[in-house]
Amino acid sequence: MGIPSKYNANEVESKWYDYWMKHNYFHSEVDEREPYTIVIPPPNVTGVLHMGHMLNNTIQDVLIRRARLLGKNACWVPGTDHASIATEAKVVAKLKEEGINKNELSREEFLKHAFEWKEKYGGIILEQLKKLGASCDWDRTKFTMDDDMSEAVIKVFVDLYNKGMIYRGFRMVNWDPEAKTTLSDEEVIYEERQGNLYYLQYDIVDSEEKVTIATTRPETILGDTAICINPNDERYTHLKGKKAIVPLCNREIPIIEDEYVDLEFGTGCLKVTPAHDENDKVLGDKHGLEVIDIFNEDASLNSFGLHYQGKDRFVVRKEITKELEEKGYLVKTEQHTNKVGTSERTKAVIEPRLSDQWFLKMEELAKPALEAVLGEDREVKLFPRKFENTYRHWMENIRDWNISRQLWWGQQIPAYYYGDGKEDFVVAETKEEALKLAWKKTNDYEITLEDLQQDPDVLDTWFSSWLWPMSVFDGIRNPENEEIKYYYPTNDLVTGPDILFFWVARMIIAGYEYKDARPFENVYLTGLVRDKQRRKMSKQLGNSPDALKLIEEFGADGVRVGLLLSSAAGNDLLFDETLCDQGKKFGNKVWSAFYLTTLWEVSEEIAQPAHSKLAIEWYKSKFQKTLVEVEDHYSKYRLSDALMAMYKLIYDDFCGFFLEVVKPAYQQPIDKKTYDEVIAIFEDNLRILHPFMPFITEEIWQSISERSVEEALVIAKYPTQTSFNEELITEMDFASEVISGIRTVRKEKNIAHKDAVAISVINNEKSSDNLDEVIKKLVNASEINYVTEKIDGASFRVKSNEYFIPIAVDSIDVEEEIKKITEELNYTEGFLKSVQKKLSNERFVNNAPEQVVAVERKKEADAVAKIETLKASLASLQ
Repeated sequence: MGIPSKYNANEVESKWYDYWMKHNYFHSEVDEREPYTIVIPPPNVTGVLHMGHMLNNTIQDVLIRRARLLGKNACWVPGTDHASIATEAKVVAKLKEEGINKNELSREEFLKHAFEWKEKYGGIILEQLKKLGASCDWDRTKFTMDDDMSEAVIKVFVDLYNKGMIYRGFRMVNWDPEAKTTLSDEEVIYEERQGNLYYLQYDIVDSEEKVTIATTRPETILGDTAICINPNDERYTHLKGKKAIVPLCNREIPIIEDEYVDLEFGTGCLKVTPAHDENDKVLGDKHGLEVIDIFNEDASLNSFGLHYQGKDRFVVRKEITKELEEKGYLVKTEQHTNKVGTSERTKAVIEPRLSDQWFLKMEELAKPALEAVLGEDREVKLFPRKFENTYRHWMENIRDWNISRQLWWGQQIPAYYYGDGKEDFVVAETKEEALKLAWKKTNDYEITLEDLQQDPDVLDTWFSSWLWPMSVFDGIRNPENEEIKYYYPTNDLVTGPDILFFWVARMIIAGYEYKDARPFENVYLTGLVRDKQRRKMSKQLGNSPDALKLIEEFGADGVRVGLLLSSAAGNDLLFDETLCDQGKKFGNKVWSAFYLTTLWEVSEEIAQPAHSKLAIEWYKSKFQKTLVEVEDHYSKYRLSDALMAMYKLIYDDFCGFFLEVVKPAYQQPIDKKTYDEVIAIFEDNLRILHPFMPFITEEIWQSISERSVEEALVIAKYPTQTSFNEELITEMDFASEVISGIRTVRKEKNIAHKDAVAISVINNEKSSDNLDEVIKKLVNASEINYVTEKIDGASFRVKSNEYFIPIAVDSIDVEEEIKKITEELNYTEGFLKSVQKKLSNERFVNNAPEQVVAVERKKEADAVAKIETLKASLASLQ
């Protein structure tokens, strides 16, 4: 069966992915080669493929496929994250649909449902990544709650506890009332929201006087345990030592003094609610105030909520405001904008809550990680470097990490309680070890396993994923095993800047704590995927395309190219489906170029023409020059620029120019020497393009000739860098301008390509005649003559050289020609003025990227040259 004239991605892509999988090309084992390792940012087990995943994993696949071609032992470890909050919410919702209440299940029963859900839905995203072409070592797929992974997490918890780094504390925490769990500070997103400031009057005990306070949360008055004034505030000195009465609940509370109170905010009097505000808790501890918690775990009011018990906090806010107004306690209401903390996961408004939680001390742990990124050696490099300031800010202001979550899905905290006191617990990897520790701690050998109650909380999901680069190679449980020693530290990490602290910084911290080494060398931080209007893609906005439908429409290669063409390092990606179409068309162009070569008849009898020899020498030099540029872009993680350099080389130079020079005349054979060189060049193009467009390149590679399993493109050898002829490249650039000029004249003067023309040139540039054979081939010139005088006919300039094509003057409508040239001259002069105006603007020249300024300077030079040519043409007609 012959080679089809058109490329069909849907037929090709699954065929080659199955072939790669069948022959185990993606699998890595320890050997003598240099390792190149990437660990995937494990997507949530709840997830499906979205545009962010597409971008992130395309970049990783480009890097891993290139490493494979470079002969490295490429290992890309895939996996998923158990995502405690998100997954538990999904399972609870599913159970609710089935009429099952989580609270009526035992922990074991719930976990059985959760694992069933994970088995059914948890692998979806990894299967989708295969459609994209992701060449992960699927044999190594890990899940953060695999037995060995969980063992590692528990081992680390116990170790850090024994080092005095983990402690249990009764603290004000961020409470997510929807997920019913605490969150770390980093999981709280602050949003500016329009609300109200409510001015409320409190009666003073044994006095007719009243005191007014301002609050944004009138419902919390039910938990007030003091009014605080500033001792320097002369307005309220007479209230010192007195008591106030809380509206509605009529509880007497002390009036205390503290300089913490802002004299300028509100009325200068502060209601103190230690159970529901972090700063109020500090005041409460300092002044020995009572703590009254008025909320249930779902943020409805409890028994302290009077007749509002059981109602949601926001419902109560409306109702209590109305009651306070009716009873004369509400003085006035003002609009007020303040920052409201919301849960990153559920979007619920966070409720400050006092709770016993587990914390990890971070200050000392963070120091090596801060030095790793910002020290002189830059052991861990962030790309782009602009994120170093963000990293510094977080790490220098780090707070202890709240690592406990009030959930069942996750690694259960290995603390075992044996008594009623707060300190009646031990921490151990197993219940059996815990029992021995309890005996040792209490000397009470009557304690049994049944007496031990394990802490019901689980660990924050990030507490497992911070070990990911080590735990996937069993480096925590078996720190001296051959895999961790070979694959760790890993090479590159590709992730989003939104988890620079959540995940990246914490992995660096864990790496230095447990391996005394960085977890990776380079961190490539991608931008966010946005739509053309710069809006973040989301389900709510309906602006996020279906990733699999894109692959179906444009092919995985087309989508990969589309994503990367619009993705400058570290900047947000403005995604447009037309870029995927551009990627698809690029693939079709490459396929058409290959198909063209299959139509040629090859002859061993004919000699290699001079134009083909020159074109081959030129393209090899152009390829090598581009290879240097591409490697420089790779080193700086500018993958978009690397792709664009290849795109121009293959689309313009190879398909648009080189093949035109070497292709044989109609129905004529091509000489074998040229044909073999063309195929070798084509194969080099495929090698460098393969990381970006793996499917079409493998299809063409395998179609060029029969290949053994060992000769597949996926494991072929990347082209080696060699020297190149810069002078020849410059000469060909000049020749291509000449060719373009001649073709323009042919078009304007209606001279058919089949009619050979004689070219005359005044060689003011002293340009080489090396490429005259190439020029003659592409413009069908019978000869190129070097002259000193102008020749009658059409003319044009390339730099200072003048080219002439003889044309019978009778065949030209001189007046029409003068009119046409004059119009073009006027337009070009206007265009030149606009470009020069832009270049004379210092702000533009100093602030615009160097590349943009260079483009404008080239426009200026081209316009000047064109004006000279047009004026010369006018002069020859007048």
